Amino acid sequence: MPSKCSTKCLNQTHKVFFDSRSVPRAFWENGDEDVTIKILFCGVCHSDLHVAKNEWGFTNYPVVPGHEMVGTVMKVGSDVKKFKVGERVGVGVIVGSCKKCESCQQDLENYCPQTIFTYNSHYTDGTKTYGGYSDMIVVDERYVLRFPDNLPSEGGAPLLCAGITVYSPMKYYGMTEPGKHLGVAGLGGLGHVAVKMGKAFGLKVTVISSSPKKETEAIERLGADSFLVTSDPAKMKAALGTMDYIIDTVSAVHPLLPLLSLLKLNGKLVTVGLPDKPLELPIFPLVLGRKLVGGSDIGGMKETQEMLDFCAKHGITADVEVIRMDYINTAMERLAKSDVRYRFVIDVASSLSQ
Repeated sequence: MPSKCSTKCLNQTHKVFFDSRSVPRAFWENGDEDVTIKILFCGVCHSDLHVAKNEWGFTNYPVVPGHEMVGTVMKVGSDVKKFKVGERVGVGVIVGSCKKCESCQQDLENYCPQTIFTYNSHYTDGTKTYGGYSDMIVVDERYVLRFPDNLPSEGGAPLLCAGITVYSPMKYYGMTEPGKHLGVAGLGGLGHVAVKMGKAFGLKVTVISSSPKKETEAIERLGADSFLVTSDPAKMKAALGTMDYIIDTVSAVHPLLPLLSLLKLNGKLVTVGLPDKPLELPIFPLVLGRKLVGGSDIGGMKETQEMLDFCAKHGITADVEVIRMDYINTAMERLAKSDVRYRFVIDVASSLSQ
């Protein structure tokens, strides 16, 4: 059973370091099917902030966040077939599942009832998982991803969560037909990647935001075709019934009625944000427009690899601000204020080497 242990891992909530040297060696040794990875970069996801502050109510302290890791293989177990020492690899949101259930058999490990998350989770033997704000990690090869040669580590790391979170629903719900109109609600860590993917699929993309200040950014930097401010009644009215799909990335509580009103007949609204309180779902727009509201949670290992290859082919990366490990508490404070465009990424290797 692999364990995800690390040396000098920052626990953001308590501002202390977790030191693996106080843990029995068996906790972090490489098993026959395991890959030991030296972490080079780790993205800072909004989920890390939620968990660190226990905003979802299930944090088990001490917690070491981080599930957007890019690193190099240091060691492989005797039964490992896919990876070799020195190769660049990625580790995302999950590090384990039962491997036997219907979901696992369909390469949908993320929906396995026994999914083991990269941090704040436990293996079946009770071993706790720790994430990528660390210098190393040991992972079963099934949950390790090949990182394409032409995908940069810094900009590619957030794709392991943000990228697959928007790619998977776009593929599953058919939001990939060239010429169709995609609305992206929220222009943050998820939304800005969704804009880039939508354009790569050949869609017309409109960013839907409550902040008019983001219009120039959305169109000139990210390549969106248009920008819609939700606080402008005239523009919202003009846009009624114009969109085929909307991917809702907003993580705060917000009304769904304005978004549903933007959809055409048979339109689809897919939510991937995780507000800490329930959203109100109006039924009349669904019934009268035969519209669909759905959700999605990352993707399985096969689809995540497909997503990385797609991004490498189309030159898609996250827009990032690279930081040192000792800046993480400040980064978390800024993240809570949405003061980042659009993802912090920790330069783990450089931080520890100095």
